[in-house]
Amino acid sequence: MHQTFDAALELNLLHANQKGADHNREHFDRWGITCLNIMSSPGAGKTVLLEQTLAALRDKFNIAVIEGDMTTELDADRLRQYDVPVIPINTGRSCHLDSKMVAGGIHILEHQHNPTDLDLVLVENVGNLVCPAEFEVGEHAKVALLSVTEGEDKPLKYPVMFQEADCLLITKTDLAPYLDINLDRIADNVRQMNPKIKIIYLSAKTGEGLEPWFDWISNLVKQNAVNQLARQI
Repeated sequence: MHQTFDAALELNLLHANQKGADHNREHFDRWGITCLNIMSSPGAGKTVLLEQTLAALRDKFNIAVIEGDMTTELDADRLRQYDVPVIPINTGRSCHLDSKMVAGGIHILEHQHNPTDLDLVLVENVGNLVCPAEFEVGEHAKVALLSVTEGEDKPLKYPVMFQEADCLLITKTDLAPYLDINLDRIADNVRQMNPKIKIIYLSAKTGEGLEPWFDWISNLVKQNAVNQLARQI
């Protein structure tokens, strides 16, 4: 009985969250914005990746960041240095962003800036390899990061994240020579769950693999703009 109740409650929570995510996506589509939900465990390199991304693409696209963190604005402060709108969201004890939290960030963004001027919103989710994948926030694509330091087995142990992701960034590849790890085996384990996923190997420290990542974002923004225009015709 207890398990049945818990399952029903979880389904209700996910259903309510999905309705909110659909509403958020309607806002993004109306404004002509592409939204990415960037997820990983703590320390996989989300924030430094965003720093590199903002530095490379802020002259090409108008970008804003919705920055999720449990208690601080440390990451938000790092990203503000790139002169883009950064909306911090503190989740308290919650281990993920949900659509209601991101809706609050969207309203702040709309109040402080003209959202129709934006091309891209990057949502940095809370560091967690489980919960964020189950709660959509209105994104057009999910991006997962997996550091080589986390091991080859994580896609098998935490499958939902990798099943849901559209793009996987295998990060900190500059450390691979010092670890007993096989990058191809990581990719094989991921593709067992998600054969269609885009996999990019990169090191934000050396810059290796960043250009394919920037190209993937650019192509997604352009394609999404075409799709949004087609829906309006």
